[in-house]
Amino acid sequence: MVTHSSKWTIATLGSHSALQILKGAQDEGFKTLAICKKGTEKVYKQFGVADKIITVNDYMDLLKIQDKLIKDNVIIIPHASFIAYMGPSNVEKLKIPYFGTKKILEHESDRNKEKKWLEGAGCVMPLIFDKPEDIDRPVIVKFHGAGGGKGYFLARDTADFKVKIKRHSGKKYTIQEYILGVHMYAHYFHSPLTGETEILGFDKRYESNVDSIGRISARDQMALPEEKVDPSYVIVGNIPVVVRESYLPRFLEMGEDVVTVSKKIAGRGLYGPFCLECVITPEGEIYVFEISARIVAGTNPYIHGSPYSWLRYDEPMSTGRRIAREINNALKDDKLKEVLE
Repeated sequence: MVTHSSKWTIATLGSHSALQILKGAQDEGFKTLAICKKGTEKVYKQFGVADKIITVNDYMDLLKIQDKLIKDNVIIIPHASFIAYMGPSNVEKLKIPYFGTKKILEHESDRNKEKKWLEGAGCVMPLIFDKPEDIDRPVIVKFHGAGGGKGYFLARDTADFKVKIKRHSGKKYTIQEYILGVHMYAHYFHSPLTGETEILGFDKRYESNVDSIGRISARDQMALPEEKVDPSYVIVGNIPVVVRESYLPRFLEMGEDVVTVSKKIAGRGLYGPFCLECVITPEGEIYVFEISARIVAGTNPYIHGSPYSWLRYDEPMSTGRRIAREINNALKDDKLKEVLE
């Protein structure tokens, strides 16, 4: 493919969805760079997705080498590990060209701002309890930031909450009603060049240990120490899903409305990849409990595209490649400033 990309390098931290991001960039004609912590380089060498690898002692060292990266025409692509390791405030300090709206991260990482954003877009959300004493039904307690579900826990009532929260002293949290249903994670891409929001795929998460408890009989659970069977929600993998076609119009409308509201709260608003994290109840109602305002690891099963991207593009189109395609289109139309910060 002849592109305008040959002078540019797509880079990201060696974690999360870096394999997909770098592979997609190569497919679009870009040079690629993996910024790895010592000891993690082997994966990116083995799969051949990185034309160059820079090794650092700490991911925060990115701030120290950014002047060199700017001279080398590097474009940074964020993912969840990138945000978690760097923190939204340090991401805002980056001078390297960055794909996405930095200001949106504070609305993703602060669950109170996130709630206002999603409800403003008309999303149906689980009830949020302002204080533990108000808990009158099963709840899930979630911690702020991109942590892959680490530390989340269920609580039956106020007393149960107060026992379990002691393990997490000092952390900011949200107490959210636990909605019983099928978890569904919808992958989107919004193009600032065309103004269109696309559905790129869906996944469900494989979580430890909540997805293994069901394999233990109630009798055997009773014989185990409580901490062994207390559900935890650390994401260890992702499973591809195709949803009922009748749900697609609603999912598409939700994504479009979230983008529309984002333009009122954060500069140019949300663009590029994002994910609405949902629960579908037996009655067919879709609850949105979270948004990830960048590429999610649930897109990783679709390195060669999902059923939805095949319908639209009729060629391999992962979310990682869709990012690179957008940058390519911006280069071609001399609109790079519209997709980078």
